[in-house]
Amino acid sequence: MAEGQVLVGDSLMVRFANFVKLPHTLFALPFALLGVVAASRVSPLHLREVLLVVAAFTAARWVAMGFNRIADRRFDARNPRTSNRELPRGTLTVGQAWVSVAVAAVAFLFISRALNPLCALLAPFALAWVMIYSLAKRFTWWPHAWLGLSLAIAPVGGYLAITGQWSTPWWVLVAVTVAVATWVAGFDVFYALPDEAFDRQEGLHSAVVRLGVPRAILLAKVLHGITIPALLLFGWGSGFGAWYYAGVLAAAAILVREHQLVHADDLSRLDAAFFTMNAVMSVTVFSFALVDRLTA
Repeated sequence: MAEGQVLVGDSLMVRFANFVKLPHTLFALPFALLGVVAASRVSPLHLREVLLVVAAFTAARWVAMGFNRIADRRFDARNPRTSNRELPRGTLTVGQAWVSVAVAAVAFLFISRALNPLCALLAPFALAWVMIYSLAKRFTWWPHAWLGLSLAIAPVGGYLAITGQWSTPWWVLVAVTVAVATWVAGFDVFYALPDEAFDRQEGLHSAVVRLGVPRAILLAKVLHGITIPALLLFGWGSGFGAWYYAGVLAAAAILVREHQLVHADDLSRLDAAFFTMNAVMSVTVFSFALVDRLTA
């Protein structure tokens, strides 16, 4: 399966955008903004804070993806699916990659400090967590859960950026953490399906290697079965109304369709399931939450 969602062109900007898969920002940025929308119910919201959240998320994601590409460059070069990435092809140097990661890390720490003291305190731990994910498949069968918790930082971070404090009741942010973590872990299991043989050969760990394709797909179904109730619980605790719940129901329908596209004996439509449906789902939940907030 060839990688999708790449930009066309040979400029340095395009190469860097493809290096960190910038279009994939659509997967989790809406959930960061979902945290912002929920926080706006308890704290005043200003455009400056929203822009800083977007910038912080983009910088943190650049660090995570960039470090992942650096750490995995030798594996990527040997994997037919990933051998066309920028570092294996030599269209970017390892030095250029490291400089971009360092700049993004400094930017994230600076932006976090500009938001509030709590974000500044937690920022280094968030960076460490998202970077260590790149090494997780070397020592755990469950790197998907690590990635899920990495992206679950987004809505929590969005909420803390606006309020400067944990949610009341406390379980509201726990619920959205569970929702995003299981959503991401589920689609990351899908993403690992085509690499089962390669990962076994290289001694890398994943749920697919551990369980095999059929049971890994079942695991993804279980994870996504947790996602929707967790989103509903988050909406209830945050005070969202009918529009939000309509968005969650639409998201559930999207997940059902996603699972219909992927079968153990036919992974040919996995590209569409992974790239398109997940982006649509996250945008859907955020859009309905925003409408709910604006019409409250």
